[in-house]
Amino acid sequence: MSDHPACRAHVWVSGRVQGVFFRQETARAAGARGVGGWVRNMPDGRVEAVFEGRRAAVQAMVGWVKAGPPLATVDDVEVGWEDPQGEERFRIRP
Repeated sequence: MSDHPACRAHVWVSGRVQGVFFRQETARAAGARGVGGWVRNMPDGRVEAVFEGRRAAVQAMVGWVKAGPPLATVDDVEVGWEDPQGEERFRIRP
């Protein structure tokens, strides 16, 4: 990660993360923190998400997905740090 105040995290979350409102709760949590990006279900059962914004807010979202919403069971989170792409709002992707 660079020293730039904005950052972007690309995450892949595995475990019991589909069918438990993971995407909706991720969007709610990101919106509350002012984080842009997106979240989607993957065919292999994982959830993929991108968080972009202020470093502290993005790091908070990475921490949030490690626990997930109450019905989820997170087994693993892979995190890749990327250059910001200008994501300003958060959305759920198909």
